[in-house]
Amino acid sequence: MKMPKMVLFDYGQTLISEQKFDGVKGTEAVLQHAVRNKYHLSAEQVQAKANEINRELGRFDPEKRHLFQIEVPNMMFTSYLYESQGIEIALSNSEIDTVFWNAASPGTPTDGIKDFLGYLKNKGIRTGVISNISFDPFVVAERINRLLPENAFEFIITSSNFMFRKPNKRIFDLALEKAELRPDEVWYIGDQYECDVKGSLNAGLFPVWYIGAIDLPYKEDKNILTVKTWNEIQRYMEAQRPQNDVLNMA
Repeated sequence: MKMPKMVLFDYGQTLISEQKFDGVKGTEAVLQHAVRNKYHLSAEQVQAKANEINRELGRFDPEKRHLFQIEVPNMMFTSYLYESQGIEIALSNSEIDTVFWNAASPGTPTDGIKDFLGYLKNKGIRTGVISNISFDPFVVAERINRLLPENAFEFIITSSNFMFRKPNKRIFDLALEKAELRPDEVWYIGDQYECDVKGSLNAGLFPVWYIGAIDLPYKEDKNILTVKTWNEIQRYMEAQRPQNDVLNMA
């Protein structure tokens, strides 16, 4: 094992810890910008319709989300949701995403992530992001850059922008192409076992399972490096022999 040339991160519950999602709060905030609400629907009624559509599509089921490997961007979802119910919102699609997301699930950096990103920067290890997320890619980038202003991410790949969702190998291949690196030169860190751990492993990357911010039960996999803190990963990295040392000993 050697130090990676690049570390790629998942977004939610890895870089950023998000409060429990409250769709009604998000919809309530968006409806404050409605210029037409033909049927005088409440936030609860609109969100109930959103939940119905999501169930029909099979989205967001914790047990099955790894099977849903093509993204439905919010730009498409919310356009249908509101217009099909006679509602007109005086906001752009990206503004709707921002208003909804900030109200439904505010985020804060996971404990220790800022220091870990600083460590990687000081070591000259490149960084980037791959996220399964339906929000507008510019809205996602704005949130990451606002909450982690000193990051050095070379790119932020979102399924909303590039169609494929983890664990689909294609989205990892895209990141490798953008980075111009081989799979064995890259580590991937994420909280979701099927999408992040198995997805990156199947793409040839070295997976790290970060469980420090998840609130769901998980089953341990002793074959996968599993950590609860960013310090644990840093210590593990420090224990790896630099590639030059290995070459000098050959």
